Amino acid sequence: MNKHISVIGCGWLGLSLAKDLVKNGHIVKGSTRSLSKIETLKTVGIMPFIISISEENITGAIEDCLKNSEILIINIPPGLRKNPETNFVKQMDLLCKHIESSDIKKVLYISSTSVYEDDFNMSMITEKSALNGQSESARQLIGAEQIFRSNPNFETTILRFGGLIGEDRSPEKFLSGKKNIKNPEGPINLIHRDDCIGIIKIIIHDEHWNTDFNAVAPQHPLREAYYTSLCEIHNLPLPYFDHNMPSKGKIIATEKVNRTLNYVFKQKL
Repeated sequence: MNKHISVIGCGWLGLSLAKDLVKNGHIVKGSTRSLSKIETLKTVGIMPFIISISEENITGAIEDCLKNSEILIINIPPGLRKNPETNFVKQMDLLCKHIESSDIKKVLYISSTSVYEDDFNMSMITEKSALNGQSESARQLIGAEQIFRSNPNFETTILRFGGLIGEDRSPEKFLSGKKNIKNPEGPINLIHRDDCIGIIKIIIHDEHWNTDFNAVAPQHPLREAYYTSLCEIHNLPLPYFDHNMPSKGKIIATEKVNRTLNYVFKQKL
C-alpha cells in the first residue's frame, strides 16, 4: 500500500532513502537546507521544502512538509562538530511541537549507536542495554530519543545506525594516513547505506512501531586490522595506531533486526 511519507533531512542517507521510497510508489516530501538541492529532489519525484531548524524557530514551510503525511522520518544529526554550542535537544523539542499539530501518526527517528559508551570489556550491546554514552553528541541524541519516545500523540520507533559507509563513503578513507589513532583492538560497528535503506523499508512496510532497533553489519573486525588491510588493498597511506593505552569498544548485536524484521544484511564489510 502506498504511503504518504515526509523525510526531514535529505542528506547523504536521507536523499537516497527518499528516492528509493518514491521508486516503491510512496508519495514523498523531503526537506533540505540547501536551495541548490531543490531541483535534485524535484527531478527524482520528491516534493522539496527548504527547512532550517534552530533552537528558537523553524524557518520554511514545516506545516506543508508534514501535511497529509502519515509517516515522518527524521534524519538529521546533532552537528556538534561544526557547531559545538548547538542545543540539538531543544531543536527536536521544537520540531516535536509541530509534529503534534500535524497529520503525522508515526515517527521513525534515526539515531546512532554512539548512545552506548565504549568500554574496556568490549561489551555486547543490545536494545536493552543502558543508554550511557558520555560524549556531548551522545547525550543530546539520548535526549532527542526521549522527546519522541515519550510523546503520546504519535507512535515512535528509534533506529540506531553504526558508522555509515557506501559507494561514495569508503571506510578506507576514514583513517588513511592518520597517526596516533586510539583503540586499535576495538571492534568495528559499520553499516552500508543499502542496508540502512532496506531496514527502514521493512519497518515502514510491516508497521514496526513503538520499538527500537540497533543496526550494524554483523561482522566486527578489529579497527587496526580492518583499516590497515583496506588501505593496503587501495594503495592508500596506512593509518598508525596508538598501542600505549588499552583499547575500548563495544559490539552492537543485530539479533533483533534479524529476528523481528527477518532482515538479511546485503553488504559485508
